[in-house]
Amino acid sequence: MTTLKEKLTERDYLPVLKMADGREVTRENWRERREEMLALLEKYSYGHTPKCPVKVWGETLEINEKMCAGKVRDEKVRISFETEHGVTSYPVELFIPKNIKKPPVFLLLAFRPVPDRYIPVEEITDAGYALAVVVYTDMVNDAHFGDFSDGIARHFGTTKDRSSEEWGKIGMWAYGASRVLDYMTEYRSDVDVSRVAVIGHSRLGKTALWCGAQDERFAAVISNDSGYGGAGSSKGGCGEFITDFIEAGSDDWFCENFKTFIDREDSKPYDQSFLLALVAPRLLCVGSALKDVFADYRAEFLTTLHASSAWELLGERGLICPDRMPIPGDLFTDGNVGYHLRDNLHYLSREDWNAYIKFLNVKFK
Repeated sequence: MTTLKEKLTERDYLPVLKMADGREVTRENWRERREEMLALLEKYSYGHTPKCPVKVWGETLEINEKMCAGKVRDEKVRISFETEHGVTSYPVELFIPKNIKKPPVFLLLAFRPVPDRYIPVEEITDAGYALAVVVYTDMVNDAHFGDFSDGIARHFGTTKDRSSEEWGKIGMWAYGASRVLDYMTEYRSDVDVSRVAVIGHSRLGKTALWCGAQDERFAAVISNDSGYGGAGSSKGGCGEFITDFIEAGSDDWFCENFKTFIDREDSKPYDQSFLLALVAPRLLCVGSALKDVFADYRAEFLTTLHASSAWELLGERGLICPDRMPIPGDLFTDGNVGYHLRDNLHYLSREDWNAYIKFLNVKFK
């Protein structure tokens, strides 16, 4: 049987713990390596992120004390912040269990508002977690083909004629999620902002990873079925590639430089393991689905395993697992890097949520 070490050798992922000039990475120069990997991802994948706004504020729009049979406080808030082209704002919905003092928080980048099939509010809050839901299209549209006409894009002056390293929509959605954390940090004494996990599925799993990679205030980062451009490297993999994004018009999720690697994706000067390693030494959990044709579970698992060296360098345990490829039902929680695999298709299911809750229960105690 082929060992995991042999499988990683076959994939030939770029080294996480080697500087561009060939120096070995140590604890002492880790911050230098971190900035180097971040710069590569900005330049060639997601684009450059603007500076944080000076001030973020929120306005409560509606409160429902009867959510989940009265167990949960449901509060709709509109958060706002200044940009170079005026104030932009979007709604966030908070679900806070009443029987827990300062609960940890899942900050979910969502496709749709509650109620939604991806968001089991009662299960999450019954487990002792608050939930903050921000719908991604409220921050900027996902109309594809370079539509930067509204929301964060319009307020930062982004147009279809972007420069090569100007940010794409993944960067904008990630930026918007960090502003939700700004708001909670400043105004919400009823949740534990030191234990916030940013989570997303599919394109929003990519977004959660980029958000948590840049914003080190997030205690945990969770990616569900994020695939290529997320947790999965392209080398030796299957599923989506750059041409698929271009055909769908979703290449505007990335910067323009991203498209320069068409048909030569293995020659990129960066690797998705760099993205995962930027979360170290904080908590990371990656989830995959066995029959997901969009997100290659083998690539997600092996990329996560490869990135674990960053945690080990920093004195934490990375991904602890048997010396074999994962099988459905696996949930690895021993290290600061977790991984879970379920059967079936591309979806954010209750099984996934339960896995992430179990992972954080172990870590947050």
